[in-house]
Amino acid sequence: MSGADPEQHRTAADVPLPGGDFRLFVTRLSFQAMLSLGLIENPLTGTKQVNAANARMLVDDLRMLLDKTRGNLEPDEEAYLEKVSGDLDRNFERIVGDAEEE
Repeated sequence: MSGADPEQHRTAADVPLPGGDFRLFVTRLSFQAMLSLGLIENPLTGTKQVNAANARMLVDDLRMLLDKTRGNLEPDEEAYLEKVSGDLDRNFERIVGDAEEE
């Protein structure tokens, strides 16, 4: 046996991302929106930048998803989607709305 543990040399790129999980799907969209709103740092650039057009698209997509799936989700999934889309919409108005007023 070699003394090296192959698990110690794995990176995030080596771990497959799970698909087919609704909450994870919504979370991925919300992280993209948070990046576009400049709420979190872009891990590739190390910066926070606002891209209002991209943020608006993602917030609208989440709202559309909520409207199109209403009545077809588990109660906790619908509540999660409502919370995420509402929070992002409020942040969009606070960040982009403030910038448009200046």
